[in-house]
Amino acid sequence: MKTFKNIYLGLAAASFAALVSCAEKEENTQVVAPDPFAVQTEKFKLKIDTLYTEFINPWGMTWLPDGTMLVTERKGEILVFKDDKFTGTKLSGVPAVSEVNQAGLLDIAVHPKYAENGWIYLSYARKADKGEVLVISRAKLSGSALTDLQEIFVCNPEWEGGRHFGSRIVFDNDGYLYFSNGDKGSRPMNAQELNNDHGKIHRIHDDGRIPADNPFVNTPGASPSIWTYGNRNPQGMIYDKANNRIWAVEHGPKGGDELNLIEKGKNYGWPVISYGINYDGSILTELTEKEGMEQPVTYWVPSIATCGMALVTSDVYPEWKGNILVAGLAGMQIARVELEGTKYKSQETLLKDIGRVRQVSESPDGYIYAITEATSLLVKLVPQR
Repeated sequence: MKTFKNIYLGLAAASFAALVSCAEKEENTQVVAPDPFAVQTEKFKLKIDTLYTEFINPWGMTWLPDGTMLVTERKGEILVFKDDKFTGTKLSGVPAVSEVNQAGLLDIAVHPKYAENGWIYLSYARKADKGEVLVISRAKLSGSALTDLQEIFVCNPEWEGGRHFGSRIVFDNDGYLYFSNGDKGSRPMNAQELNNDHGKIHRIHDDGRIPADNPFVNTPGASPSIWTYGNRNPQGMIYDKANNRIWAVEHGPKGGDELNLIEKGKNYGWPVISYGINYDGSILTELTEKEGMEQPVTYWVPSIATCGMALVTSDVYPEWKGNILVAGLAGMQIARVELEGTKYKSQETLLKDIGRVRQVSESPDGYIYAITEATSLLVKLVPQR
């Protein structure tokens, strides 16, 4: 039985052959044939361009102003792509990471004023005593090397096991940096307690300083970087610039993955309330709602294992504008979620069985890219009209 990687490579080759054949018919006229393998979605047909097939555990992606794409591998590598092709270059100077279970090199993001200051931000796990800590660092790029590395935030306390590390990085319109950190798995109540950094979304200045208006700055014993709490394992987060909103998805246990609107100081309930159950089928909690705890905008039962996210703002996909695309690991899909303001409307499953989709992102030129585990793909979604 063919793997999905071979299927997608075959489709790409057939598509290329068709285009060449059509172009030869008219020497001086460029003829673009419809892709015979385009996928029909609810809104339009979609061509899936396979750009790379050799990932192991890709995690995050970002773009530099010149169009260069950087993709992280959890083992501690950053691959460089240009013009939709792997350049063969991997950055040097990447900080040492601890790759244990879900931990390792995770997200990557560029500063909103990168053209002025050159800062690139990383989230990753590194060793600390007997366990690991989640670290937010920044560095600059000189040629193909990271330089001037600075650790700007370290999540405490350290934890053994390498589970539930989050982690995504976003910036808002005012330049504040938000990042997510999971509850570490073995002790869910971390997420409800303000004296640790786990099971939270945090807000810091771009150099790691704590904003004076964070919600728990003046709460005795609380970690002052906390923006929200009660978040199980948020592996997807996006910022809506037009509406000044943060959205996040987090893994539920067995069922109960959530899409949440992230708002200052709010408690998202884990593990007191949940729409999921324990992995062995036993009841985790009898409660799905409680006063003082937020309800998800939508949730998934069964879980699709929500991961990276993209907000569609591009004119390349006018029919999807304003939709949120959510990567699914166990679901091996991208969920396209339609909203009315901040209310859930509907959703569509895209690219079913393409592989464990780790991240989906919109590039500066408006195209949607996705990276997968197991099938090891980098793909680009191209509308066919």
